Amino acid sequence: MAAEPTGLLQPRPTVLPPRPGPGGLSIVVTTVVSDSHTWNLVFLQLALEELGHQVRNLGPCVPAAEVIAQCLRSRPDLLVVSTVNGHGMRDGTQLIGLIRKCPELADLPVVIGGKLGIAGPAGLASSARLRSAGFDAVYEDGAGAAALRSLPVLVRAGRQL
Repeated sequence: MAAEPTGLLQPRPTVLPPRPGPGGLSIVVTTVVSDSHTWNLVFLQLALEELGHQVRNLGPCVPAAEVIAQCLRSRPDLLVVSTVNGHGMRDGTQLIGLIRKCPELADLPVVIGGKLGIAGPAGLASSARLRSAGFDAVYEDGAGAAALRSLPVLVRAGRQL
């Protein structure tokens, strides 16, 4: 039996370090308190890191108080709320209300995206309700990579969107 060549079957690293690019943002990614899905958060984290941003992923089912505490500790440039379970309208409205009541976070850009309602696409009325509740942008399920690439523009524009 021939000896196996050394060095040819080296394991590849499974986790790549974040590569902050010029102008990269500090972003916190979370979901609403009732949403236990994780793959959407992992995907967002990897996609945003690939675009040169530094991302802190809080994971699923994070209580609003913990989201607020993390944002106060880390002072991110942006908070991204992703939801898959269809309760983005209800839980997202509660979350953004608490964030906007916190004076230190009143100007933090916050976006929400994903499955925002249990009856399918939430539509313009739901998007308008979420924006009037305090979100700077609302992305329906399937918004795509263009939405991720537009986030730095949103942050630079401030809350005047």
